[in-house]
Amino acid sequence: MKFISIIIGSKSDYEVMKSCADTLEAFGVHHELIISSAHRSPERTKNYIINAEKKGAQVFIAAAGMAAHLAGVLASKTVKPIIGVPMSASALSGIDALLSTVQMPAGMPVATVAIGKAGAINSAYLAMQILALENEDLRIKLKEDRIAKAKKVEMDSLEIETIID
Repeated sequence: MKFISIIIGSKSDYEVMKSCADTLEAFGVHHELIISSAHRSPERTKNYIINAEKKGAQVFIAAAGMAAHLAGVLASKTVKPIIGVPMSASALSGIDALLSTVQMPAGMPVATVAIGKAGAINSAYLAMQILALENEDLRIKLKEDRIAKAKKVEMDSLEIETIID
């Protein structure tokens, strides 16, 4: 079965990345979430990638803070798409993780989203857009979601315009 894999570098990343999993669940997209560290458990990380691909992982989402090498390690072990989510885990408020995630050598791409919760949610959307290339039902759901978001902006605007008048 095709699914999206979410790998977080530590338990402290869970609360933010739960919003990624929740977004995937809202669209009915199969996924799994594990903790594995590029630095503290490199063998576990390597073995997980191999097994996840065998089980049907199509996209990997990697969330890590500080040195944030998790997404890069994943990129070195698979040719499946990798989405990196920098986490705010240091005095640098995630800027260190952003630079570690986005600065990959040529030929080892990691699609990098925003730091923190917005990035977690956008990583789910980006992963679903990748799956939607071959999944018409998911593509329709994503289009309907965009329409609903646009309508909400219009409704919010009407509400404010009414208050101002």
